Amino acid sequence: MSPFEPLQLPNGQVLANRIAKAAMEENMADARQAPSRELKQLYKTWAEGEPGLLLTGNVMIDRHAMTGPGGVALEDEQHLESFREWAEVAGAKGVHFWMQLSHPGRQTMANLGQQALAPSAIALDLGSFSKMFATPRAMTEDDIQDVIQRFATSARLAEKAGFTGVQIHGAHGYLLSQFLSPLSNHRTDRWGGALENSARLLLEVVHAVRASVSPSFCVAVKLNSADFQRGGFAEADARAVVEMLNPLPIDLLELSGGSYEAPAMQGEARDGRTLAREAYFLEMARELATIATMPVMVTGGIRRLPIVQRVLDSGIAMAGIATALTLEPQLIKHWRAGRDLNPQLQTIDWQRKPLAALAILSVVRYQMRRLSRGRLPNPKVAPWLALVRDQWFIAWRTRQYRATMTQSSH
Repeated sequence: MSPFEPLQLPNGQVLANRIAKAAMEENMADARQAPSRELKQLYKTWAEGEPGLLLTGNVMIDRHAMTGPGGVALEDEQHLESFREWAEVAGAKGVHFWMQLSHPGRQTMANLGQQALAPSAIALDLGSFSKMFATPRAMTEDDIQDVIQRFATSARLAEKAGFTGVQIHGAHGYLLSQFLSPLSNHRTDRWGGALENSARLLLEVVHAVRASVSPSFCVAVKLNSADFQRGGFAEADARAVVEMLNPLPIDLLELSGGSYEAPAMQGEARDGRTLAREAYFLEMARELATIATMPVMVTGGIRRLPIVQRVLDSGIAMAGIATALTLEPQLIKHWRAGRDLNPQLQTIDWQRKPLAALAILSVVRYQMRRLSRGRLPNPKVAPWLALVRDQWFIAWRTRQYRATMTQSSH
């Protein structure tokens, strides 16, 4: 199967090819948590590279629950015109553009000044970096129902703005993923314990989202194939959750892995497992794809066309690419033209793994900021310099966010 063959989804929509620009956190909202001019330019640049699917980074369903101070939030119609402009940059190129909807749960930075929510009052374990994250409060039944409704509302607004689909983020240690993991979910009510209980929130969110949008609007789910932490969400759990998702009207299932505590999505596994440098979720995804009734997409470390081909040959419907597209936004178009490019960042093998993970994110965001200003990427940027600049930028955005939230509460 060629990477450039179309993919028909269960709801009848067709993706032009089988390579997606996967989600990355941009931190490029304006001061009102709406899409900025720079964010629109960044996605216009990616749309010009002609991916089969363009996925946003985290769009938060609650502006009190942010993964970062520069994140986009979609709660109501207040800034819907700005979201329409964002959706149009892909629509002009005929590219499917889906909004990734997310809630961070306990992966909320402490300095944002907001109360973190989680299935249980269990803080992140990041060693000396743990204090960077807010101590969460266990969610009440009302909190859980509010989150379900917020996912549905944001999906309805995304369709109204002109996006062609949404992806429900149930991976990478965010809230829905926290409910799935026995390490972060110690509940004894109907939302915890046995897997059918801990998966209930994800399933309820899918039902609510699907009911709030039209049948032709695409609904996708992002799920961890594993947490890569001993005692956490494992491959057998992922298999069971996929079987629970099978009867639901889902158009694409993206498989990834890891969390803030074990950033396997960046190629590191806390349990010491050796992961292949590219497509390191492929083995697990291949097995899960055999039981999934919806098309499966795999993301994680893919940056070469032969790996994309290997993914598709293994029975997986779509390959997601992230970091490589910050270094060469026209990569997919180049591949189609026969140019076998292989963009990659320099390795960051610092001893302190959480710091190295932050540096990787900083280098990636550095490239995105350059693209958002119409400049070329700079893959040779020193990681420490990108990290320092990123920390300064985040500190500035944090002050701005806190000031805005203080004003809106008066």
